[in-house]
Amino acid sequence: MTSPRETWLAQVVEDAIEPDLPICDPHHHFWDREGDRYLLDQLTDDLGGGHNVTQTVFIECHSMYRARGPEELRSVGETEFVQGLAAQSASGQYGPTEVAAGIVSNADLMLGDAVQSVLEAHQAASGNRFRGIRFSCGWDASPEVSPGSTNTQGMLADSRFRAGFDRLQRMGLSFDALVYHTQLGELAELAGAFPDAVIILNHIGRPLGVGPYAGRRDEVFADWQKGIASVAERENVVCKLGGFGNVISGYDWHRRDVPPASEDVAETIRPWLEHCIEHFGPERCMFESNFPVDKNSYAYTTCWNAFKRVTGGYSDSEKAAMYQGTAVRAYRL
Repeated sequence: MTSPRETWLAQVVEDAIEPDLPICDPHHHFWDREGDRYLLDQLTDDLGGGHNVTQTVFIECHSMYRARGPEELRSVGETEFVQGLAAQSASGQYGPTEVAAGIVSNADLMLGDAVQSVLEAHQAASGNRFRGIRFSCGWDASPEVSPGSTNTQGMLADSRFRAGFDRLQRMGLSFDALVYHTQLGELAELAGAFPDAVIILNHIGRPLGVGPYAGRRDEVFADWQKGIASVAERENVVCKLGGFGNVISGYDWHRRDVPPASEDVAETIRPWLEHCIEHFGPERCMFESNFPVDKNSYAYTTCWNAFKRVTGGYSDSEKAAMYQGTAVRAYRL
């Protein structure tokens, strides 16, 4: 049965731009929630839009946690779940894309040194696909931004967090940083304290456009620009380019009668992307779909077409880095 969202998205169907360009999609999710399912079949349908997606990386989303056992180990259930989907993909029956070639799971870094046993459990469950963790550190004083959040202000500097982070980087695992644009200075400090760690900034630092940030786009952009410049000075940080379809960004695409075309999306996101590429350089940038979260706002093919419209003037080698090379290197695929 076709969902209302799929019906809405079907109003705008585009052919893929530069369909031969190899892509590693380093950021998507899987879940099976009441009335909301995104599993291998759904991803395969989205991949069928004409872009040459050769590999993907799964990013944690609190899906299929174990119902029993020690609390700190329940997130290992998500790795077990995705490992099964990756094995399905490896059969070749779902198309040529190597889905979940890397798995980024969740572990509570506030456990400090004790997080090592959790990381080892993820490794054991992953069939050598486990690459690192994402532990959400997003904090804002407004409940409109972070309803129900248990994160605390200043978490990135907490001694317990840093002890856990040290364990992570000593094991050669990467850290996906999910923070808001107001925390980019704190992330820069963390990266400076651990220069050998691989830190992957999610969603260009998640500039906010809801709650107290609604209607203040120019101010947010200026603050975000400074934060990105600060983080980019840390050479151990790479940046994911995407995440604009999340409603937290404050754009209204999901409320329109007809979904946006890629020209519309590209015009909106161009200043954000060009600032990141200018400061990080193509070799430290990777485009991401953030599906199915961003599917609230536009189709998968539209998403990648918008990126390609923005990068039309870049060289072949720069495109190769941003669409595949940086992700392959950062996630050791």
